Amino acid sequence: MASPGDPPSVAALAAQAPPLTERALAERPPGQAPTELWALGLVMAATPCSAREAKQILLAAADRARITAPQAAEAMVAGSLGLPVPGRVERALHRAVQAARTPLPPGAFRTVGILPSRPRTEEVLSRLRGCQARLAAAPTDPGTLRAMDDVAYTLCVLMGRPTTHEAVLAAERHLCAPE
Repeated sequence: MASPGDPPSVAALAAQAPPLTERALAERPPGQAPTELWALGLVMAATPCSAREAKQILLAAADRARITAPQAAEAMVAGSLGLPVPGRVERALHRAVQAARTPLPPGAFRTVGILPSRPRTEEVLSRLRGCQARLAAAPTDPGTLRAMDDVAYTLCVLMGRPTTHEAVLAAERHLCAPE
């Protein structure tokens, strides 16, 4: 049984997303394959991460499974449609998400000397969680993808962290710490 901190499986990611619709296909940015966009949206919602980090996760999963990134994306879309996903792709995605969520060793990056205000931290973290929820419902929505990318970047800068996951952890620690 998976614990709450475990990365979601392809099936869990797919269960969060509605089936690929004509509307989702029509709304994709030019030049972006619908399956790749769908998969990136799912990864961004579940990890959470920026679009750049989601691409890195998808590429790492594809490399680990010894398939191409478009094939990994197709497997994720197939999972969202209720079709079986190859076990090696499922495991590769799980490991790639887990690696993205692994905290960096102490001293691997510089932290900020001054922490942001609690209300600002809470506002940005709430926006990120809202984008996650919207992406889980509509992974191909270009506006939500841009909003998630923007808020992920903002949180990284605000908390002085190199990855979205590190920034989320730092923001949560900041909000839970005594004043």
